[in-house]
Amino acid sequence: MAEHFDRTPGAGRDRGRGGAADGGGGGAACPGGDGSPGSEAAEALPTKAGGPPQQEGLRPPKTAAPGSGGAEHLQQTRIPFESQDKASVPDSGPEMAKPQVAVAPVVVSKLSVKAPEFYPSGYNMNFTQNFVDSSYEDGYEGYLTLAEYVQDFLNQLTEQPGCFETEIEQFAETLNGWVTTDEALQELVELIYQQATSVPNFSYMGARLCNYLSHHLTISPQSGNFRQLLLQRCRTEFENRDEAAKGDEDTRKQFHAFVLFLAELYLNLEIKGTKGQVTRAEILQEGLRELLNALFSNPVDNNLICAVKLLKLTGSVLEDAWKEKGKNDMNEVIQRIENVVLDANCSRDVKRMLLKLVELRSSNWGRVLGTSSHTEATPENDPNYFMNEPTFYTSDGIPFTAADPDYQEKYQELLEREDFCPDNEENGTDLPGADYLYFDDIDDEMDPEIEEAYEKFCLESEHERKE
Repeated sequence: MAEHFDRTPGAGRDRGRGGAADGGGGGAACPGGDGSPGSEAAEALPTKAGGPPQQEGLRPPKTAAPGSGGAEHLQQTRIPFESQDKASVPDSGPEMAKPQVAVAPVVVSKLSVKAPEFYPSGYNMNFTQNFVDSSYEDGYEGYLTLAEYVQDFLNQLTEQPGCFETEIEQFAETLNGWVTTDEALQELVELIYQQATSVPNFSYMGARLCNYLSHHLTISPQSGNFRQLLLQRCRTEFENRDEAAKGDEDTRKQFHAFVLFLAELYLNLEIKGTKGQVTRAEILQEGLRELLNALFSNPVDNNLICAVKLLKLTGSVLEDAWKEKGKNDMNEVIQRIENVVLDANCSRDVKRMLLKLVELRSSNWGRVLGTSSHTEATPENDPNYFMNEPTFYTSDGIPFTAADPDYQEKYQELLEREDFCPDNEENGTDLPGADYLYFDDIDDEMDPEIEEAYEKFCLESEHERKE
């Protein structure tokens, strides 16, 4: 058998392909050609110099015989895809090494949970600390500045006006421990003034706040107490009234807010006299008169609307104060309004508002004064005293009320019974309520006409259905 064995490299492959010429035994003669799962590639021996050629291992055939395990053999010797570039396969050598998968080395991390905090390059580490330190400086309990604390309270009053009564006392106590310098008091006055003149509908609440603080702030420096500084701040705006009334729309809008705030101050700012009497600020009364002159001197629509709001708010109080002094300033104001209605080029709606204001003043600003003192109603002085009293009936059907002297005792007895049993009728009989057993049955009874019509309807419906 060795004589017919071809030792040429690759001869086994040719013999495997030409099985018919070789009698079909070529595949069996090759090592591994029989398809046995245990067959492996033969070792290749290198040829020594000067010696006979050594035997070289045969390569496995590309195709195996049917039913053989060649595919399994190739699958066992296949290198995984992900490790092909890592497998070490020698090109030449004493023997062909088996495919090996390289194992990635274990990377040891140098990170530590105890490492210091990371900051990017150029980061100022002292910025945060400086910011925190500045927030603690001159702050309320180390958290808020005076401006922040006051502004938070003003915003709370704006959103929830009802908390004024419950929060104002604590607010004043805090300010007494905080506002200890002229600068702090000036800052407090400015914050309240700006809130009252810049936030809509806060003028009334701002005036109440100013009145409370004027009586409860204990600081009184040489520059003036809270009320004096507040009036000085208002005077600064008051002196620019003519320019503001002639200014642009934004300037006039700010001026109108100041006018209404000054009106609220006049109504709410109380000044206690030496004898304990409470009066209003006289200087504010004179200031409102001058503001009306400035508004009517520039009769544009928004100036006139502001004047109407001012007079609706303070007209009755101003007129009473002027009358006590023997002045007719309100008559002069009304005459000026009538001249504006006749001569000014204002809109029709504004003229209508001015005329309504004149009518309001003619009706004493809507105030109704009682002409007689209240007296308690009695059967002697009020003929309608028994009008709303219930009426009862005797067993003979005779009606009687509390005005009948013969039945007063019986009437009182029935009245007490009615109060004790509210479901009773006036004559003392029970009135079935909604939960009475047969109450619904009585209401559901039909009168003869309805019952006859219903039966007729049922008969007609039955006749139509049969047809």
